[in-house]
Amino acid sequence: MKTLKELKLGETATIIGVEADTISQNRLSSMGVIKGNSITLRNKAPFGDPRIYIVMDYELTLRNQDAQMVQIEAN
Repeated sequence: MKTLKELKLGETATIIGVEADTISQNRLSSMGVIKGNSITLRNKAPFGDPRIYIVMDYELTLRNQDAQMVQIEAN
């Protein structure tokens, strides 16, 4: 299964789930990381962490540690 951390610059995918504890799931869902939403990798820091994603028409910055919890399916 592919994770959000594996998304390449400019790629768009669909979120299919979050493998995390309840607190992390709630935190991520409050930021728009919800099953069925499309997400695009817009940019990343020089060393690759954190990364900036576009989800629900806004920019979301996530650390790689959080991005690894999000399961995606390529569009």
